[in-house]
Amino acid sequence: MRIVIAPSGFKESLTADEVAAGIARGVRRVVPDASIATIPLVDGGEGSARALAAATGGRVVPHRVTGPVGAPVDAHFAVLDGPGPRTAVVEMAAAAGLRLVPRDARDPGLTTTYGVGELIGAALDAGVDRVLVGCGDSGTSDGGAGALRALGIRLLDTAGRELASGGAVLERLDRIDASGLDPRLAKVELLVACNPFNVLCGEDGVARVYGPQKGATAAQVELLDRALCRWARVLERDLGPTGVDLRTGLGTGASGGLGAGLAAIGARLLPRFEVLLEQVDLDRLLAGADLVITAEGTIDRQTSRGKIPAEVARRAKRYGRPVLALAGTIGPDAHLVYGSGIDAFAGILPGPMPLAEAISRGEEILADGAERALRMVLLGTALTPVA
Repeated sequence: MRIVIAPSGFKESLTADEVAAGIARGVRRVVPDASIATIPLVDGGEGSARALAAATGGRVVPHRVTGPVGAPVDAHFAVLDGPGPRTAVVEMAAAAGLRLVPRDARDPGLTTTYGVGELIGAALDAGVDRVLVGCGDSGTSDGGAGALRALGIRLLDTAGRELASGGAVLERLDRIDASGLDPRLAKVELLVACNPFNVLCGEDGVARVYGPQKGATAAQVELLDRALCRWARVLERDLGPTGVDLRTGLGTGASGGLGAGLAAIGARLLPRFEVLLEQVDLDRLLAGADLVITAEGTIDRQTSRGKIPAEVARRAKRYGRPVLALAGTIGPDAHLVYGSGIDAFAGILPGPMPLAEAISRGEEILADGAERALRMVLLGTALTPVA
């Protein structure tokens, strides 16, 4: 049996490498002689820079930056090795990820992407030709305002005073002074690998869809949506046309609106898998598989909207391969994933337990859950339908 294991990481618990290894352990308990290919996948979130550096023989460059709550954090970016333009990968989660926001400080109206701009500046210092910014796992909703401030832009209120950090204050933004923007940005290719389903404003905007996950109350969600819509209008007015509708354009809501902010200074917003999966040989392995197993922390209504399991399933279906998805938890409208090419999904938890326990026992629970799921798959293949 040839099994391809191509999961994402479990946010704030297991990296994609750890998830792949845990599933493989469970599979081998059931099919010891299986031919297993593990392909940990990244979506621009946590682990992306390190994974792409490893895939290309590149290097990881540590760099200390301003974290999402203003305190310094140890972050990093990657410089890839290979043909073509010299490329740096800036993983926004390394500087402004949700894991860097203490649970008692989760207010997306205050957190900042300033450190992401500092990482982009450090990548420019490294003399690269292209900067690829990976979006995902963010703890911010400031529209990329912090990142632009770190790159030299000033955000001013009606009195000409600079605004404080965070997304909420953007409701008071009067004008943008871009005279100090780092001139090196005009000489490099700036790409943003993002989920195209994420938009900045409106009913499907980033404040409403992701704000509550980052700690926003219902009132804060409405404030943030208004503030981000004003941010988009002022960006378009003061920085000029970008070819992208910064309010509703595909990918503008990536990482709390970082996509919109970077697009306003010339970045191209690209579907993340179009960019990131160039570095791995996923399709060849899927074509030769008897079974494909993918996974993510939560399977719910968002899974089919640009998440890794749906992308793996879409590609596997090109070759008619069956796809099983595993999840830490099963969320609302999980059944929608059947339309994405996933044939079956299963939760890995053996029963109710505190979140802290589930996280601490993550690798053990994942291996056990993979074993149970595969035994059910093999039982199903042993049954003969009755006419």
